[in-house]
Amino acid sequence: MKPVVQLERTGCGIAAVAAIAGVSYQRAQRTANRLGIFAEDRRLWSEAVYIRRLLQNYRLCPAPREETFLSWGSLPDLALLAIKWHREQGRPCWHWVVFVRDSEGERVLDSKRSLTRHVRTDFGRMRPKWYITVARM
Repeated sequence: MKPVVQLERTGCGIAAVAAIAGVSYQRAQRTANRLGIFAEDRRLWSEAVYIRRLLQNYRLCPAPREETFLSWGSLPDLALLAIKWHREQGRPCWHWVVFVRDSEGERVLDSKRSLTRHVRTDFGRMRPKWYITVARM
């Protein structure tokens, strides 16, 4: 699985789905827009229903609820992680990243444009709040 860099300042959710689905940011963005999902919509920043809808469109199965992050070792092999959790104008917000565990090891795919490396293994620097398990149909 390869990281996808977000092209919009608030497009981390779209980029995360693109990485899991194996499509470009532009394709995932068009699909999201067709579903009524737009990166600049503040609800996307603080509600997980939109990311689930986009995942399902790509025949991916997100778990029905978020799970509290306990440890890196307890994560499933594929998950969306909520990191950089904070509040803006009283609403919770976070940055979506993808956690992957496979034959290449464990890593996080981070779509943030300003990063020099979008494949991260600096787990101690990330502070996940919760995650959504993702399975393929």
